[in-house]
Amino acid sequence: MKNAFEILMERGFVQQCTDKDALSSLLNENKVTYYVGFDPTADSLHAGSLVPIMAMAHLQRAGHRPIAIIGGGTTMVGDPSGKTEMRRMMSHQEIEANGVRILDQLKRYVNFNEGSGLF
Repeated sequence: MKNAFEILMERGFVQQCTDKDALSSLLNENKVTYYVGFDPTADSLHAGSLVPIMAMAHLQRAGHRPIAIIGGGTTMVGDPSGKTEMRRMMSHQEIEANGVRILDQLKRYVNFNEGSGLF
């Protein structure tokens, strides 16, 4: 049976890796905890979120522990990615409501019960 790293490689999730053998061994011999962050600037996820969500699902199916961070910090202060437009300021209530909706969407693909986490 293939381990999680082999599946991610086979499906094109890995662009480059410093030590493929070590990572493959780690994922094969241990259960690791991993996280992915989502920025609640909108009330739904977008196509760019699909790759990390599917990677989370593959890793979880292989027995690893997912943590999803739905953060509000970047949402409140903006994104330092060199954009020319300032991000619209959002209220704490709007950020929280977006986070709840994003969580509902994530739960379609990843199980956040005991043994996994959500922040």
